[in-house]
Amino acid sequence: MLSLFSITYEAQLKSSSEIFKVQEKFYLVENIPATVCSRCREEVFSREATERIRAMLQEKPIRSIQLDVFAFNQP
Repeated sequence: MLSLFSITYEAQLKSSSEIFKVQEKFYLVENIPATVCSRCREEVFSREATERIRAMLQEKPIRSIQLDVFAFNQP
């Protein structure tokens, strides 16, 4: 449970995927364990998961993908 200003929300443990940008290079990490707020769907990674991600980015990836890029330009 998450509690903020005496309002309580349920949280669930789920797997998530996230794209990280490190020194102008993008990395996709899949199946990250994350705590997800049932109200706002915010995903929070544990310290252990974050440290594992940092270590993984130094290793050889399991596969590579092509990524399309879009720029959100203000009118």
